[in-house]
Amino acid sequence: MTKYKIERIYESTASDDSYRVLVDRLWPRGISKERAALDEWNKEIAPTDELRKWFNHDPEKFPEFSRRYMKELDNNPAAAEAKSNWNEQSAVTLLYGAKDTEYNQAIVLKKWLED
Repeated sequence: MTKYKIERIYESTASDDSYRVLVDRLWPRGISKERAALDEWNKEIAPTDELRKWFNHDPEKFPEFSRRYMKELDNNPAAAEAKSNWNEQSAVTLLYGAKDTEYNQAIVLKKWLED
């Protein structure tokens, strides 16, 4: 079973051997491709622009955001394909750019992947 973890892309690059995936729709400011050290950038599984803008990282909206994003993931063929591909990895690090470490899409995606 694949082990999933979450990390801010602005934190130092982990020295573990996990498969590193950026799960944001937009490239994070100030991060070079070299510094990101990604194995994959999967923007197709990020929340839609409409949902992302509605949420606007408002903690009070997080429960509803989580519900809506899970529904998007359930109906997104790219998410199912990513999950299938990542199951071949022993560990996957989901990278995100948001400042908020408690209320972001990577948390929801990790829960969806583990369910």
